[in-house]
Amino acid sequence: MTRRLSREKINYLSRQILNYLFENQEVELFDEPNEIRLNIVKSIEEEMKLYDQLEQKAAEKIRSQKKSIKEGSREWDILFRKYYNEELGKLGKFD
Repeated sequence: MTRRLSREKINYLSRQILNYLFENQEVELFDEPNEIRLNIVKSIEEEMKLYDQLEQKAAEKIRSQKKSIKEGSREWDILFRKYYNEELGKLGKFD
């Protein structure tokens, strides 16, 4: 279920966010544009790692059950979504 963003997509998103910030009259930027963009890239990558970890935890919960559940089956998908949402809830990212 891992959703990966390519380096190009991350860079594209970071430029779009930076452009939005520059165009927004309510935002005042104090660092160099490239420094801000690099921080945006880092934030996106960290968030993606977090979601990857949540996916791993959900999959581990399914694999640790007594009953063997085939990955990709309907039962796997239902349990995966349930456990993934539980992990999100622990982080306060999903209610």
